[in-house]
Amino acid sequence: GLSAGGIGTIIGFPLDVVKTRMQVMGDSAAAHNNSRNIFQIGRTVYRSEGLAGLYKGVGPPLISLTILNTTTFTQYAYFRELYFANPGWDLRNMAAGMSCAPVSAMVSTVENVIKTQMQLDNVKAQTQPQRQQFTSSWNCFTTLIRTNGFQIVYTGHVVNTIREMTFLGPYFFLYEGFRETFLHLNDNSTSTTTSIHLNHKVAVPVAGGLAGASSWFISFPLDCIRAGVQGQTLPPTKGAIQVCKELVQTRGIRGLYAGSSASIARAFLVSGSRFSAYEFALWVIRGGRHYEKHHD
Repeated sequence: GLSAGGIGTIIGFPLDVVKTRMQVMGDSAAAHNNSRNIFQIGRTVYRSEGLAGLYKGVGPPLISLTILNTTTFTQYAYFRELYFANPGWDLRNMAAGMSCAPVSAMVSTVENVIKTQMQLDNVKAQTQPQRQQFTSSWNCFTTLIRTNGFQIVYTGHVVNTIREMTFLGPYFFLYEGFRETFLHLNDNSTSTTTSIHLNHKVAVPVAGGLAGASSWFISFPLDCIRAGVQGQTLPPTKGAIQVCKELVQTRGIRGLYAGSSASIARAFLVSGSRFSAYEFALWVIRGGRHYEKHHD
């Protein structure tokens, strides 16, 4: 979890910046043609703000995602044992993933609020430098709390908790299923210990990538609503339901998927590395064995 959080954040953060810009900007063209605008917006950010613009606000997620991954994967391992879940397409893996959401959301809500406010502040500063509020992620965090109270960093917490549940359930269920499917593709061939080991190296990142991309696609409308709630001038004047209604009215159903291409691409890259780190840790704990015992 520690290594997955740090590496995943560094790899995926620029795409996350693009995704957030596409979600909160009112550009209908971006909402309806995000597969093209992912590159346009990324190039625009780089040209106008430099490489630093693609990593502005990276501090909170670098810290929080390290904590988040550690707690989430630890919880998942605990709940899998509690529910007697087996490897493969076992719905108890989905239940274990969904059970991680309440604690995970306590961390990710704060991270998302700071990240979203920092990125929007950066956009505002491009046209009106005098209106820039925050000098750093920590300054954003302390300023928001000093001005509005500690509860402000939990803006959008309910919708984010639901989003975490909608994401984490399919995330672990699909990963366990895809991994077992890929691992057993060569069952009918004469496999040696070495060939299984090599196959595992391929199966884990591919299964992780597919699980991450698919789960983000499933949960993305909730993430778009979450961004709309947290992307307001704080304290917010609109709740999740109102944000959802306005998104659908102004952009249509496709507006709920604004920025999805950037997020799905990011999810594939990050999740592949994240599960590789997770499985390596399990391999070490199991004494060099990739497989676990099935529950009766």
